[in-house]
Amino acid sequence: MLSKPRYLPAGESALVVEFGATIDPRIHDCVLALDAAVQHANFEGVTETVPTYRSLMIHFDPRRLAAETLITELARLDATGKPARTPPQRWHIPACYDSPHDEDIAEAAAFLGLPRAQIIDLHQGARYRVYMYGFAPGYIFLGGLPPELTIPRRAVPRSPAPPGSLLIAGGQALIASCAMPTGWYGIGRTPVKVFDPKRAKIFLAGIGDEICFERIDREAFDALSLAAEAGELCARGDRLDEL
Repeated sequence: MLSKPRYLPAGESALVVEFGATIDPRIHDCVLALDAAVQHANFEGVTETVPTYRSLMIHFDPRRLAAETLITELARLDATGKPARTPPQRWHIPACYDSPHDEDIAEAAAFLGLPRAQIIDLHQGARYRVYMYGFAPGYIFLGGLPPELTIPRRAVPRSPAPPGSLLIAGGQALIASCAMPTGWYGIGRTPVKVFDPKRAKIFLAGIGDEICFERIDREAFDALSLAAEAGELCARGDRLDEL
């Protein structure tokens, strides 16, 4: 964690406030605390905030707000309050590790030197934090992957992984929202639509929420997929402050 935030211009209409260089809940808490403080301050000219693993990008209209003024105002903010705009939730998300949804698990097992069953147990038994959305609409980037599952990205991307793929690479976990080529390894799949523009709750989880995977078989996956297509969330969320 940096001793004080770094303010990095990103073009003429965005500013990145950086708090550290690693995936760390304490750093992410600082990101969320500043995000909440900026939202509360309601600065004239700020148009959007984008939290990431270790920084907050603040988009602004340079005709209404100068970058230097924004930096001065940010330095004055009290961002020591509760690091969330809404109470975080713990989401219980069904996950299928059976064929054909385990596309890359054999390859990952060979690389990691672990049996298939252990990879599933490690992945399914961990508790993850939602750090950011990125890469493509609705892609959920997670921290909390067990260190035993640390595997580098592929040198050459594989064919598109289907929506709902549970991906691992680079010490991170991810839930894919749409089919795209990837350098990550798909070890399972969820029937839950983590991003659905047709649904009232477009994004399933909020930044800072927790995710737990609950193993299901292929028959349950098929049934829940039909329910998800009909608009159901197919995931259960509990408020962390009530647990």
